Amino acid sequence: MIATLDQYIAAPKQRLTWMKSSSRTGIAVMPESVFDVAGNPGAGALNVGNTANGLVPTDATAGYPIINAFGGSAVGYISKVEFFSTVASWIDLYDRLFAAGAYAYNANVTLASQPSYASRVPSGNDFLGLQLWIEAVTAFTGSLSINVGYRDNAGADVTTGVIATGIAPILGRCIQLPLLAANPGIQRINSVVATVSTVGTFNLMVLRPLWSGYIPLAGAGDVHDLLRTGMPQVFADSALYALITANSTATGIPDTTIEIANA
Repeated sequence: MIATLDQYIAAPKQRLTWMKSSSRTGIAVMPESVFDVAGNPGAGALNVGNTANGLVPTDATAGYPIINAFGGSAVGYISKVEFFSTVASWIDLYDRLFAAGAYAYNANVTLASQPSYASRVPSGNDFLGLQLWIEAVTAFTGSLSINVGYRDNAGADVTTGVIATGIAPILGRCIQLPLLAANPGIQRINSVVATVSTVGTFNLMVLRPLWSGYIPLAGAGDVHDLLRTGMPQVFADSALYALITANSTATGIPDTTIEIANA
């Protein structure tokens, strides 16, 4: 592990590119997925393709940057991010731990044989801080309501209760769902029930937040070193996934270089 500046300087490092070569129409100041937009790495498939169990994406899945293996028992960290965009926007970087879908607007599904993502959280058992999101695969007609059953950090099987999003999501629109305050954390997804809408499909995602950076002006950028990234832990099979929250209705062309140090 890296605990000192000297250890960081001596640590092996790799630089990954995450960028998009075209813009998508979104909604101003709302998170938008650009996973299926061309770039480097290439576009991924927006439709997850598994509603019964869900999947644990890895860096070997199309659409995610490839991370080289770490040596021995080394631990990886995001130690620097250089970032730029053609529009004023937030870039939020996650490890996409779990994804299931695409679910229909009227889905009522109980998942079974869900794969574990415990190997992609610190210590293998710290599920606190994980986030639950929906990602619109096709545009909706009517405001989506959703109720998700999940296993919390304490091992209890609970539900979010019915959440009325109040909107008809457009293609790529992402919405974070609130978790129960008593025992936050998500070990697995148990069920998905959608109502009210009459058209539309969506993915359900569990995301682990890693880093975020704000670009205040079109054409601007910044560099966050290890003090600003906070050195979040990543894994050699992490599925790095980003959401764009633009100030305007265009996601723009974001370009990032991510340094991963390991020791």
